[in-house]
Amino acid sequence: MAKWVLGLTGGIGSGKTLASDYLASLGIDIIDADLCARQVVEPGCPALAAIAEHFGADILDAGGALQRAQLRRIIFQDEAQKHWLEALLHPLIRACISTQLARSQSSYSVLVSPLLFESGQADFCQRTLLIDAPESLQLERTLKRDGGDIGQVQAIIASQWSRERRRARADDVLLNDGDREQFYAELERLHAAYLQTSSLSQPESRYNCPRCRQLTVWQNNPYRPFCSERCRLIDLGLWLTDPEDEAQADD
Repeated sequence: MAKWVLGLTGGIGSGKTLASDYLASLGIDIIDADLCARQVVEPGCPALAAIAEHFGADILDAGGALQRAQLRRIIFQDEAQKHWLEALLHPLIRACISTQLARSQSSYSVLVSPLLFESGQADFCQRTLLIDAPESLQLERTLKRDGGDIGQVQAIIASQWSRERRRARADDVLLNDGDREQFYAELERLHAAYLQTSSLSQPESRYNCPRCRQLTVWQNNPYRPFCSERCRLIDLGLWLTDPEDEAQADD
């Protein structure tokens, strides 16, 4: 398990997926809170049955799957219904996130969540990164990507934390309002810093070099599982014997 977790958040249309896809291309495990939210209401799950009982069978399509757009319209118009749904789903989503984080094997993990701060999911994280964009750009990107009603997108934006509140809470802020190459370059700089920080936070693991049996620290050892480049090359049969080795053999 990667012990060090980065929380990645941002409003709708800010570029969270752009950032998480790039970090995934660098070998980082991505845990998506939205994907967990979908998994816990798949057909056959108890949560879906509870939703159908509460909102009525019409909330399901002909195949028994949740009609998300319809549910979204309901909860954005009725605060009480939104709170009911959150009370049902948030504990299940947290359990799903926890399970996936426990399976992560990369140097650090990224938890992507639009409601990282609002839902308390930031508790999973050692550091948080906000992908920030002007509200006008969020609206433009979302309508271009998803289509739909401008009023509904505005309602989603209004229901989320404001830019100012997110910026005040996040440890790092990456503005996504211009050149994509510049965005990736800055993200890669942050990635390098996260790799360094996460490696320092990992507990030391000690083992014996398979060649000379010397006790060695695994963390930050570039020659692992060997203790040194010399032992690695000897094991490969590529080490050229030096005078010191011959002298020790004569003794």
